[in-house]
Amino acid sequence: MKQYSITPAWANALDNWERSLRAAGRSPQTIETRTEHLRRFSRQAKVGAPALVTAAHVERWAGENEWSRETRRSTYASLRAFFTWAHESGLIDSNPADNLPTVAPGPAVPRPANERAYREALSIADARARVVLRLAAEAGLRRAEIAQVAASDLIEDIAGLTLVVHGKGGKVRMVPLSDSLGREVVAYLDRRRWLLPSPAGTHLTARHVAKIARRYLPEDVSLHMLRHRFATVVNRQTHDLLAVQRLLGHSSVATTQRYCAVDTDVLRSAVDTAAV
Repeated sequence: MKQYSITPAWANALDNWERSLRAAGRSPQTIETRTEHLRRFSRQAKVGAPALVTAAHVERWAGENEWSRETRRSTYASLRAFFTWAHESGLIDSNPADNLPTVAPGPAVPRPANERAYREALSIADARARVVLRLAAEAGLRRAEIAQVAASDLIEDIAGLTLVVHGKGGKVRMVPLSDSLGREVVAYLDRRRWLLPSPAGTHLTARHVAKIARRYLPEDVSLHMLRHRFATVVNRQTHDLLAVQRLLGHSSVATTQRYCAVDTDVLRSAVDTAAV
């Protein structure tokens, strides 16, 4: 993860906020995302301390950035969360993020990665990137879930390998791996504890995993779109949305439906039934 140069006042405040987020049981990915947003704000807004930030600073910074709807929505959520905590903690006298507008979520449209783009990425990826790409596209894992894969998460039975996936909110699910993917994961693990070890002796961050994938995927294809690819392919083959829901770790089938693109051939056949 890229680290931004920030003042001691900001560093101290963000360290305390990070501890508060951990105490509240927030996931490592959420903490990483939220603190990264505030580090960027503290550097780019050029305000030396949280106590000096005004609503005008927040509005000007937000207005100077051209973000996608989802990035803006997520960033605003981080700003509100931090300044609400800072206000309640007595660090600041008022909340400068109170007047940030609400950003509605974008339309829930399935965005499966282009099959050709995926296969071309696989053909040029190194061994580490290949397991990252395949776990997203062929097992439906999120980037944070890929980051946390450990040797102890692999379970072998008579049917093959199953991966214990550590999902959002501490939820755990079981995802069977194809023989091909299972062999590649085992080979890359090579008796290490973590599939993707970090120099610190733990595992890589979710952000780092996404960066690994970006080196090989086209600019318009993300790691999360490979997860959509998995959902779409499995749904087309099985016509079992409940199975897809379970494999993706969703709490609602309605969420799963947003991941499954309808085959254009199916739509064409449907239209043909109305022809005279």
